[in-house]
Amino acid sequence: MESQNKQILSHLRSQTITAFEALQLYGCLRLAARIKDLREAGNEINTVMVEVANGKRIAEYTLIKEAGV
Repeated sequence: MESQNKQILSHLRSQTITAFEALQLYGCLRLAARIKDLREAGNEINTVMVEVANGKRIAEYTLIKEAGV
């Protein structure tokens, strides 16, 4: 779990992430829980609901400010 947090934070430094991307890239089944961990560590992360091709809405996360930076 801790290594997933580090991987996801590193990813967020340069781009957004969705649950599907987190699963594909890092094997993370619970992205919202990892985002919660990162927020509790002091990182400011924005959530935007985006519509995907099939009309469903998914959460897309963006790092606004990293803790300690």
